[in-house]
Amino acid sequence: MIVLGVESSCDETGLALYDTQRGLLSHALHSQVAMHEEYGGVVPELASRDHIRRAIPLLEQTLSKAGIEASSIDAIAYTQGPGLAGALLVGSSIACSLGLALDKPVLGVHHLEGHLLSPLLASDPPQFPFIALLVSGGHTQLMRVDGVGKYTLLGETLDDAAGEAFDKSAKLLGLGYPGGPAISRLAEFGNPDAYKLPRPMLHSKDFNFSFSGLKTAVLTVVKNHEEKVIANICDQDKADIARGFVDAIVDVLTAKCVSALRHSGLKRLVIAGGVGANSQLRASLNAAAEKKKFRVYYPELEFCTDNGAMIAFAGAMRLQINPDAAQRDYAFNVRPRWPLDEIEAA
Repeated sequence: MIVLGVESSCDETGLALYDTQRGLLSHALHSQVAMHEEYGGVVPELASRDHIRRAIPLLEQTLSKAGIEASSIDAIAYTQGPGLAGALLVGSSIACSLGLALDKPVLGVHHLEGHLLSPLLASDPPQFPFIALLVSGGHTQLMRVDGVGKYTLLGETLDDAAGEAFDKSAKLLGLGYPGGPAISRLAEFGNPDAYKLPRPMLHSKDFNFSFSGLKTAVLTVVKNHEEKVIANICDQDKADIARGFVDAIVDVLTAKCVSALRHSGLKRLVIAGGVGANSQLRASLNAAAEKKKFRVYYPELEFCTDNGAMIAFAGAMRLQINPDAAQRDYAFNVRPRWPLDEIEAA
C-alpha cells in the first residue's frame, strides 16, 4: 500500500510517499521561516497562501523522486488538525481534491499522532509500549503509548509549551525568529553558574509542566540588568542568560521523563516534536538513560519538525489495522483544536 501524506498545519508544507512494504519512498518539504522572520512569528494568512503555492510543485517533486505515477497511490492521508485553521483547510482541500481526481480514498490524520509515531521511521524503531515526550512549539505532553491510537495522557503544560518558552525567551534576548535554535546555539557559550533560573513544577509530584514563569524570570533578568536595554547587554551576558534558561527547561523535561518511566515501569522513552532536535535536551536525556538504565529513541533530525513523512506513515499504520479508515467521501472539515486523547483507537 502506497500512502501519500500531506502536512500543512502551520508554516511547513510537506508531502511524502510511504510504502508499507518498502518504507519511505520520498518526501519533500518547504519551510516558511524566511518569509515569517521579518514579522517575528507566523502570520496565518501568509502561511495559508504559501501552502497553496507550494503543495503541487512539492507533490510533483515527491512523485518524481519516488519514480512513480500519481495513479500508483493507494490512499491519501492529510493533517486534519490541530493547527492553524486556514493552513489546515489548504492541505485538506488539496488532499481531498487529489483523492477525487484520482479516485483514491482519503484519511484525516491527527498532527500529534504523526509526531508520536515519527520515531518509528528510524532504522532502529522502538517497540510498543513506551513513554513519549511530545515537545514542540505548541505542545508539551507526556504520554503512555501502547499502540497506534492507544494513547494515555500522563501530563501536559498548564500554560506555555516548551517551544513557546524557547521562542519568547529568545525574543527577549533579541535573537529574532525562530528563537529556539538560536537560543540553544547561544547557550553553548554561556556559563552555567552565571544565572540560576527557576525550575517550575520540578518537584510537583505529577507529570505536568509550566514554563510561563521561566519566561518571566528571563524577562526579569533582562530588565534588572545594569544596562537596562537588551541591545546593550554584551554577548557573553546574553550567552549566560541563554545557558541559564536552557539548563532550567532541560532539567525539568528530563526529570519529568525519568519520573514517568519510573511510575510506568517502562524502559523505553520516545522524544517527538521540534524541541526533540535540541542538542542540550538530547545530551541530558542520554546521560539520564545511561544512569537509570532506560533507552531513548529520537526521530531523525529531518523529521523532528513538521513534515509529510510522519503524516504518510501515521496514515499507513492506521490503514494497515483498519483498511476502511480511508473513505471516498471528499467532503472535509478541519479541527484546529483537537486533543490527542479524543482520537479513536485504530
